[in-house]
Amino acid sequence: MESEYKKNGAGEGGRPGRTVWPLITVITVSYNSQATIRDTIESVLGQTYPFVEYLIIDGLSSDRTVEIAESYREAFAGRGFAYRIVSEKDEGIYEAMNKGIDMAAGDIIGLLNSDDWYEEHAAAWAAAAYRKTHYDMMYANLRMIKRDGRVFIKKSRYRKHYITTREWNHPTTFITKEMYGIYRYACKGNADDLDLMLRIRKDGRKVVVVPKVLANYRLGGSSNRKQPKVAWNRFLSKYRAYRDNGYSRWYLIECILMEGGKLFLA
Repeated sequence: MESEYKKNGAGEGGRPGRTVWPLITVITVSYNSQATIRDTIESVLGQTYPFVEYLIIDGLSSDRTVEIAESYREAFAGRGFAYRIVSEKDEGIYEAMNKGIDMAAGDIIGLLNSDDWYEEHAAAWAAAAYRKTHYDMMYANLRMIKRDGRVFIKKSRYRKHYITTREWNHPTTFITKEMYGIYRYACKGNADDLDLMLRIRKDGRKVVVVPKVLANYRLGGSSNRKQPKVAWNRFLSKYRAYRDNGYSRWYLIECILMEGGKLFLA
């Protein structure tokens, strides 16, 4: 893989073109994540794919998050991976994601939360699928870990006429830099990731599903909190995303099913 990259050279702007192995940027948004961010960082550091850029966009943490991240600089240099840490106040997770996307040099971008972690071949599978299909967006299966340690696999699926987050996994999603030049997170609610995925689907972009586990997700984070008010806000945000993108009012049932499932699983 590396010899082929060097033989073909970089494309316009110093990035590899479609005929070579792409550069993959991974972005982690963090805030007071000292308890889990080592797993996240080490999963990127341990990627078998050689062309990786890693950006940590921190929201001015008051704990040891940034200190922990800084301690990995030498290790990333040893792998030849570009590594950048930015810590400053932001307006929330999606605004921070957009900030990281603006900084990204890669052809393909993955967003990995600070309490999740990749399988070691995640970037390699994303790059191989891109070489084969030239997708606009790709996603895969997700391993989910419950608080009691039990594990199950949330499988991804692509259906043309019915779109549900029960068959889509944001931590396994890779989207091209080209698409992020067109679509950004709207910063209007906690379903911004769903909203962006729906816009990409609605516009008929090329979407590919890889039937492999590419990432791991701890249940119990902000997207799984059981408090009634939090769950209600998640429900409203999801339903608004569907309706804003022209989907049927019947998706009200889908949103109820999703929130009910989270209450059961978390």
